[in-house]
Amino acid sequence: MMIDYNGILEQRIHNLKQDGSYRYFLDVQKSARHFPRFYFEDADGNKRSAINWCSNDYLCMSIHEEVINRLTRVAHQSGTGSGGTRNISGTTVYHRELEETLAALHQKEGALLFGGAYLANVTTLSTLAALIPGLVFISDERNHASIIEGIRNSRTEKIIFRHNDADHLEQILMKLPPEQPKLIVFESVYSMNGSIAPMTDIILLAKKYNALTYADEVHAVGLYGNDGGGISAALGVRQGIDIINGTLAKGFGMTGGYIAANRVIVDAVRSFGKGFIFTTSLPPAVCAAATAGIGIVRDNPALRTAFHKNVKRLREVLTCYGISWLYNDAHITPVRIGDAVLCQDVASRLLHESGIYVQPVNYPTVPKGEECLRIIVTPRHREADMIHLAKSLCRDAIYRVSVTTRGRRDKSRLYISTGTPINQQ
Repeated sequence: MMIDYNGILEQRIHNLKQDGSYRYFLDVQKSARHFPRFYFEDADGNKRSAINWCSNDYLCMSIHEEVINRLTRVAHQSGTGSGGTRNISGTTVYHRELEETLAALHQKEGALLFGGAYLANVTTLSTLAALIPGLVFISDERNHASIIEGIRNSRTEKIIFRHNDADHLEQILMKLPPEQPKLIVFESVYSMNGSIAPMTDIILLAKKYNALTYADEVHAVGLYGNDGGGISAALGVRQGIDIINGTLAKGFGMTGGYIAANRVIVDAVRSFGKGFIFTTSLPPAVCAAATAGIGIVRDNPALRTAFHKNVKRLREVLTCYGISWLYNDAHITPVRIGDAVLCQDVASRLLHESGIYVQPVNYPTVPKGEECLRIIVTPRHREADMIHLAKSLCRDAIYRVSVTTRGRRDKSRLYISTGTPINQQ
């Protein structure tokens, strides 16, 4: 009997398209000069432009002249690639400089670079589980896929606590044997709903019940704290977090991920972590440029001030035009749609009719029913851009779209409202 492998896969892809979860990629021609405006070709081959409202280049470091100049200068000196793993000729002075800079930023004894924060999470969590007998993970239910994968790969015990619920976390901790090793894993800023973890409460519980803490600060580094050290820096509790996971790809404008921790933990992951040992190291020029970006962000709090000022203004404009958004204390502004097919349709029309690029966020990134447009503003977005976005969301045909649920029109699940500015009603 012949097995139709392609047919099996095509059916799975078809199912994704039917339920609105299929991911469409837009070929973005990014412009360092015109960011956040970029260019793309439509289906007819016509060159179009749009404003990017979903970039994680939060502080625009990827287009900063000093960062670009450091990248190109070191690339000319050292070449484009490292040429090996960290153990086999792939450690350069630029890798060491960057790790020392990251350790200092987080006030830790050491740091370790990875190809990405996803790999850093998976490798670190699974490695610690292999090295610490009886370790139990206590993980927030909304943790990132990389954390989930790292814990799953470890094949060790895990317990899930309700999102940002310190009381539930304590209920779990108090039932565990005092002598059992424990690692509490959470994110400081959750990237889809913008919620911020009760970090101080978690640290106090960790001390009370003799647990280690692991904080994913990917969406916080560069953006919070006087020096950009993240939520732990903003709260003044860096020493209370045992392991910090971060990225170079968002607030610092480059690529790559890392952990920062004490000397022993860093050396253990460096020595036993397969995702570190058997991976080609980051290019020297990338490391050098990332170090430059961190220095600029660290030494210029005005960058963070301008960023958060724009976040506040964007939300004021959206509110003025009657656009509902999910309130949170972070910088992420989700506009919930609540239907996967509609979310994709709205995003497509915004791009092609209004020149607005905002990627639809569907399952499994968010639970079904929480599909949304995740809006990100940067210091380079102007108020005119914000008004155009708000007007386009009002104009966008939430009420022109025929949404069918179980064979009937159903608008009860839609969260975007239409209308004129509130102050003009």
